[in-house]
Amino acid sequence: MPDAPITLLRVGSVHTPEPVAATEILLAGGRIAALGQGLTVPPDWPVVVVDEPDLTAVPAFIDQHVHVTGGGGEGGPATRCPPVPAEAIARAGIATVVGVLGTDGISRTPADLLAAVRGLRAHGLGAYMYTGSYRVPPPTLTGDLQTDLAWIPEVLGVGEIAIADHRSSQATDADIARLVSEVRVGAMLAGKLGICHFHVGDGGSGLNRLRTLLATTEIPARQVIPTHVNRRPALLADAADYAMRFGGCVDVTAFDDAGPDDITADAAVRELLNAGVPAAQITISSDCGGSLPVFDTAGGYAGMRVAGHGAFLADWQRLARADVMPFARALDLISGNVARVLGLDAQKGRLAVGMDADIALLDTEFVPRATYAGGRRIFSA
Repeated sequence: MPDAPITLLRVGSVHTPEPVAATEILLAGGRIAALGQGLTVPPDWPVVVVDEPDLTAVPAFIDQHVHVTGGGGEGGPATRCPPVPAEAIARAGIATVVGVLGTDGISRTPADLLAAVRGLRAHGLGAYMYTGSYRVPPPTLTGDLQTDLAWIPEVLGVGEIAIADHRSSQATDADIARLVSEVRVGAMLAGKLGICHFHVGDGGSGLNRLRTLLATTEIPARQVIPTHVNRRPALLADAADYAMRFGGCVDVTAFDDAGPDDITADAAVRELLNAGVPAAQITISSDCGGSLPVFDTAGGYAGMRVAGHGAFLADWQRLARADVMPFARALDLISGNVARVLGLDAQKGRLAVGMDADIALLDTEFVPRATYAGGRRIFSA
């Protein structure tokens, strides 16, 4: 892909995520070169000037849980979900994604996932991945977790490992401790955080495996991220206590098939905040591209839909409009907090000089009208 053009972006307002007295952003070399008002550049520079006076510039969103190759397969090969196209991701204001495998670690492999991630990068998105799948021990690219982390730049950790789910490997406490320890050492060798991204199912054991891990080992809580914690009220209460007790982060899912009695991502965030969980310990992800399977009372497959980014945006917009927290903290739920959780906060999650030029332009209803990734406009309404 050719280098991104030098762009002078003029907007109505800027949130970094904090509101600042700036209406112009200079993008050069894929990064933010300047931020302010009345910016000037040498007349011989090949600058593209973009005027969007009715839009607000914010850090582009980061989705840490996307089935970029497509999820599914629980009902056989015909139920495999399709890959997620780059345009669909960018349309949601997202400039960075982390790809995951799910139940199917057989017909879809980490190599398939890496190829899809690199394809998204070729379209201009920031894209990373977790090695592994639901299974323990997890499938890998190189045959070894530590080697995957050490030598594959796109690999940020392992996931999504399933716990409290009938589709999991029913890993023991010792299995989980060994897995997380392997990832930690491999990440240290690579200069990464080595995130262990855990899918939490409907099982009654909830977060018990992770509680035991943090209570009985030296593993830091920031290395372990449970997701889907808003599946049911008891699990969400468990997640709130877990976050408060260990200081860890919890990830709520914007379920695309949420019914009237389900806990939406915005409602889950409200409940976590009301329980005393700091906003900095909460993130939102989409599960986009994942299957939305329905099982009967005997655990048999009964049907499926495919998750998109509709709920991700709608749930976040409800939070932003409701003013339940400062707008900057609402932005952090899908940008700054996620960048920190992933160990990407030196590059992403804020609008500042030297940071990646990942910017979403929002209208007054918080709908993305344009998305920039690495200084290149990858979506425009």
